[in-house]
Amino acid sequence: PSTIDFTSLLEIIVKNGDMQLERLCREYLPITFGRRHGDPSRPWNNFTIKLKDGNKNRLLFYEGNWRDIFQNWGALAFSFPEFVENMIAKFINASTMEGYNAYRISKEGIDWEVEDPDDPWSYIGYWGDHQIIYLTKLLELSTQFHPARLRNLLCSDVFSYANIPYRIEPFDVLLDNPKNTVSYDHDLAERIERRVSQMGSDGKLVQDSGGEVYQVNLLEKLLVPLLCKLCNMVIDGGIWMNTQRPEWNDANNALVGCGLSMVTLYYMRRYISLLQRILADETDAIELSIEVSEWLVDTSTALRNVRPLLGVDPISPGQRFESVKTLGYAANKYQQAVYQEEPFSGKRLQPLDCIHELLNDALAAIDHSIATNQREDKLYHAYNLLEPQSDGLFVKRLYLMLEGQVAALSAGVIAPEEACVVLEALFRSEVYRPDQHSFMLYPDRPLSGFLEKNRVPTADVEAIPLLRRMISAGDERILGHDIEGCYRFNADFRNVDDLNDQLDSMGSQYGDDLNSARTPLQVLFEKVFSHRAFTGRSGTMFGFEGLGCIYWHMVSKLLLAVQENFFTALDNGANQATCEHLGQLYYRVYEGLGFNKTPYEYGAFPTYPYSHTPKHAGARQPGMTGQVKEEVLARFGELGVRVSNGTVRFSPSLLRASEFIAKHRKFHFLDVDGVWQDLEVPSAGLAFTWCQVPVIYQLDDDADPSLTITWENSEQRTLTQLALPAGESSELFQRSGRIRQLKLVFGAKLLFT
Repeated sequence: PSTIDFTSLLEIIVKNGDMQLERLCREYLPITFGRRHGDPSRPWNNFTIKLKDGNKNRLLFYEGNWRDIFQNWGALAFSFPEFVENMIAKFINASTMEGYNAYRISKEGIDWEVEDPDDPWSYIGYWGDHQIIYLTKLLELSTQFHPARLRNLLCSDVFSYANIPYRIEPFDVLLDNPKNTVSYDHDLAERIERRVSQMGSDGKLVQDSGGEVYQVNLLEKLLVPLLCKLCNMVIDGGIWMNTQRPEWNDANNALVGCGLSMVTLYYMRRYISLLQRILADETDAIELSIEVSEWLVDTSTALRNVRPLLGVDPISPGQRFESVKTLGYAANKYQQAVYQEEPFSGKRLQPLDCIHELLNDALAAIDHSIATNQREDKLYHAYNLLEPQSDGLFVKRLYLMLEGQVAALSAGVIAPEEACVVLEALFRSEVYRPDQHSFMLYPDRPLSGFLEKNRVPTADVEAIPLLRRMISAGDERILGHDIEGCYRFNADFRNVDDLNDQLDSMGSQYGDDLNSARTPLQVLFEKVFSHRAFTGRSGTMFGFEGLGCIYWHMVSKLLLAVQENFFTALDNGANQATCEHLGQLYYRVYEGLGFNKTPYEYGAFPTYPYSHTPKHAGARQPGMTGQVKEEVLARFGELGVRVSNGTVRFSPSLLRASEFIAKHRKFHFLDVDGVWQDLEVPSAGLAFTWCQVPVIYQLDDDADPSLTITWENSEQRTLTQLALPAGESSELFQRSGRIRQLKLVFGAKLLFT
């Protein structure tokens, strides 16, 4: 037919048995607009907004930065839950054999950055930021709304791999120079271009020996990004950021290479716990690609050997290096196997015992690392530095960061009582800005003046014979001194590579002194400049997520994380005092948000989303920021809309009485048929729509709690509990139009006080 319900279409295709057609159908999303990046001035943000085709017909089209699209879809899925599995399919079909994701997403397919020697902005690498947590949250929504759907897809080969022409260097190369770790395969890029001209966007996906898109099941696609992160895990430190692009917050992009992300590690814990729940009732072996199966077994063996070393204290630097090496070689073996013209050699059955063991051992290593990354002030480290030395790998701590607290609170490892302690410590910390009642990304700090930089201590100069000889000879190729006699490195040196190049160019003029000075000079250079600890714009700028700056998206992430902890405490039967404390902390974070401020306080129109507020000015950089996503989800939580096991329940435990209107009012809303409607909201009432169905709350302390469903034929059914049965919940999720209104009556004692 000319139009068909999506669920019906999918059923027909599944019965047809065409797995390639099913893959395409599962990616279908009726979206007309996907988010552009908030900063269109960046030269690589070449996105298009298309609303209509050449004939002025409505066009289903979306395009955008991979990260920004999926952060918004997480909120969209809550109101359009029937398409959450399609979002998951789009997400994982854009992930590569190594477990990373494409840079850009559109309705037509994927895109990546291309090397261009004539473009100074040209740069390649995998952006790992947000990957695990965005996937986790989409998967969580699916399990909440549709408990069986993911389990039914675990063994279904309807998912693909993105074929991006990047090649991660062998593990030994990563160790030698972790800032230069990805190469561009020009031959593969040309082959992909030819395939695209012949078969369209499927040409950007991995092919099998017959020229068809190589397809695998959901479990394989969920395991590969986990294996990728685990094989970059540094015990006690975090996830090694070695793919030339940021792992998390690109304000800290200079940490790429020597940085370790605890933020990603915290979210991995949540991801693994979810996988354990999804696989809890599975007993049969599951088919995996042979190369993935071997990677899984090798990684599992490495983690099993690490587990006896875990305890209260950090493991030794030598043990840490051995674990990194074993995990790294496992990934390297897999990568070299799949970097062939035909990447996969077949499939084999994988017993689930090995997968369960991997998840258990990974969780143990992660929990150990989380424990060793709690600071003395009860807060948590966000990023660390990897410092290789002759006797192993050392971990150096960086300064406090807000995103570390958000991620730790979201990990599912912190008990409700401890969450209160962490949040109270956060309000006392250096990241709190009392003037805005909110939080900076990192503590503000004064920067040294220009003339205070590049000062080399005289004692360090005299300790290196080469420098003494060069100074005596008036040779300033390495070191010079200013009018005040202060020694400074050559001002043309941008980094230690320039220092090494200068040493290489000096020939045999200084004999053995030159060779023996190389390592001490490298150490001295790092001592003076501390390049390894340089974070990027977060350590040098005063706006755009810089020093003294509130980043509103991160504050909204904190808000949602506190709310999650509140409901976890409530669901798990925590004592009333703890639940109330978490609720109070939630509203302390809430009160600092812009829409609670006057224009004078906010420095901008309060209800418009802004990227950040620097210390020297009001809110800056307006646009559809990621802040919106978290606040949409947090608002549904405040209203008490909870979904689990395919059913809806309304738990207004975080809702305040002040939200309810004193006098009756009309509510103007767009119904499920796309028609604007008005309804009367009574006094002591509140109204909103969800899945375009109006929901009315009314306070009545004398009435028993009830929920009344109004059907399309105007018939009503009243339930004695504030929850919808599974069948009625499904009608709501599907926007079938059968349910026209929900009205809930309950007493004020259910509200937050």
